[in-house]
Amino acid sequence: MLDQLIKLVEQNAGKAIVNNTAIPNQHNNAAIQEVASQIFSGLQTQAKQGNLTQLAGMFQGGGSSLTNNPIVTSLISSVAGSVASKFGVSPQVAQSMATSLLPTVMSQLVKKTNDPKDSSFDLTNIMKTVSGNNSLDVASIIGQVAGGGKSPLGGLGGMLGGLFGKK
Repeated sequence: MLDQLIKLVEQNAGKAIVNNTAIPNQHNNAAIQEVASQIFSGLQTQAKQGNLTQLAGMFQGGGSSLTNNPIVTSLISSVAGSVASKFGVSPQVAQSMATSLLPTVMSQLVKKTNDPKDSSFDLTNIMKTVSGNNSLDVASIIGQVAGGGKSPLGGLGGMLGGLFGKK
């Protein structure tokens, strides 16, 4: 998953990293890898803190604006702090870079996860990978997310919610 995440960051790093004069060109690849690494690590931290339902909910969102999502906000902070300390850029520049890059990357990650024609990211695999639990009942978590009201997955979410989330 990390390799795929690096590619996704790479595809979106133009203005935020590659064309950013505050990040020296010789550090572009390392900065891209660090951003992807911090995203992956941040998702793992969220899972370890028990935020699996919130993670699944974010991925079920279909790529709507993630700028104010608490998980994305947390990822932005960790990416900014890491880039500032590892590449010697000011905290303000690092924050600006992370704020412009992370919502785009996360939105594309969510879209790819929800696209049945794109197998590069799969919600079940993501959830199992970030939680470190290969026996994680992802369908049950999706059922909790889809539980009440209108499901972000449409008919499929309602069906999964009905099968796994309700008794």
